[in-house]
Amino acid sequence: MNHAEKAEVFNKDEAKVNWHDKALWYVREKRDTSAHKVQGWEYLRELGSGIKANVLSNLDEYLVQFESNAQKNGVIVHWASNAEEHNKIVGSILDKHQAKKVVKSKSMLTEECHLNPFLEKKGIEVIDTDLGERIVQLAEEPPSHIVLPAIHKTKEEVDVLFQEHLGTKPSQGNPEYLVSEARKHLRDKFLKADVAITGVNFAVADTGGFVVCTNEGNADMGVHLSKVHIACMGIEKIIPQEKHLGVFLRLLARSATGQPITTYSSHFNKPEEGKEMHIVIVDNGRTEQLSREDFRASLHCIRCGACMNTCPIYRRSGGHSYDYAIPGPIGSILSPGKDMKKHSSLPFASTLCGSCSNVCPVKINIHEQLYKWRQVIVKEQKQPIIKKSILKVAGVVLSKPNLYAIAGKSARFALKHAPKFMIYNKLNAWGKARDLPEIKNENFDEWFKKRNKDG
Repeated sequence: MNHAEKAEVFNKDEAKVNWHDKALWYVREKRDTSAHKVQGWEYLRELGSGIKANVLSNLDEYLVQFESNAQKNGVIVHWASNAEEHNKIVGSILDKHQAKKVVKSKSMLTEECHLNPFLEKKGIEVIDTDLGERIVQLAEEPPSHIVLPAIHKTKEEVDVLFQEHLGTKPSQGNPEYLVSEARKHLRDKFLKADVAITGVNFAVADTGGFVVCTNEGNADMGVHLSKVHIACMGIEKIIPQEKHLGVFLRLLARSATGQPITTYSSHFNKPEEGKEMHIVIVDNGRTEQLSREDFRASLHCIRCGACMNTCPIYRRSGGHSYDYAIPGPIGSILSPGKDMKKHSSLPFASTLCGSCSNVCPVKINIHEQLYKWRQVIVKEQKQPIIKKSILKVAGVVLSKPNLYAIAGKSARFALKHAPKFMIYNKLNAWGKARDLPEIKNENFDEWFKKRNKDG
């Protein structure tokens, strides 16, 4: 199914859709409040965008510098050109240590590479330790949001899920009780884990270190209790110097959840004595995206999710309707580059209102890139006959002023005098929840000519 068809499934439960919409808009409002408290917020955004642009223009040098410094720190560095190589590298490290139990903190790259199913086929237990990630893992679902992976589930649904999988008591969705039970469940997993896997929010070229941001401390817990730490990062996560963290840490938390700073910003530079630290640096289509001049700025993304929280389409269609690891507006730019045929509907899942670009902390021109993808897809992908026919007729009408004027008069007459059942039917999706505006007797041209004649 394409995005529209999957969104239609999500929209069958209107009460839940309304709740989902409100929950995400609440996060957007928190972002606005937090951002407006920072003097020079727009300058910070400009600075973040400039640093990212510099990184992409010198990516090869920064990656080599990062590798060299990381190796000096005693870190083992691996390179993966695609998801398959990434998974094989992680699997080989686990095999070397005969690891059977893994704890993993939230990592969108490992979701993108489908690491969990790969390891589970090898008989390895993989436990996602971020609470939202653990909820969707128990539900056997992918995350629906990159920061709030279980935002599509109500606390009552989580209550039922925990009763089924963790043996908890019914609590009518009591958050304190559910979090307490999740903590007990995960604590045991942390203590028994052989290896910890984390993502990487920022990798610092001039130190060889990297930063992982969490609100639950689960990355720290996993890493410090395990003998082996595997960090998985996309090549675009590099920043040149440690001082640049001050820019991105201020932008990230405020844009993601409205916090002044993430609760845990954990810095990893070298392995503890007697332990191993691995970094797997992954391309998986990023170099190809970098080569696309119109879309390379999408690699500025710091995965804050702000574009999702503000997008009217995402809020009312749900993350699963995008069928890609990164949903929402930014995912709609990244996914066609990976598989244009499969994801050709996603750039059209937008009003092009520009709200996503306005809130992006690193000033990605998201709505403009979505529009450009539409142009590419229409040229390269076969379009439905109905759509082509409608656009062809529209093109003819819009190119002939007299024909356009006749069509306008006919439409105004029909909307004003036709029976209501002919206007408000299944073909008029707009009319399902709202009335059409009052129809005037004349169009703008007629009104303007009359105004000039009278005055």
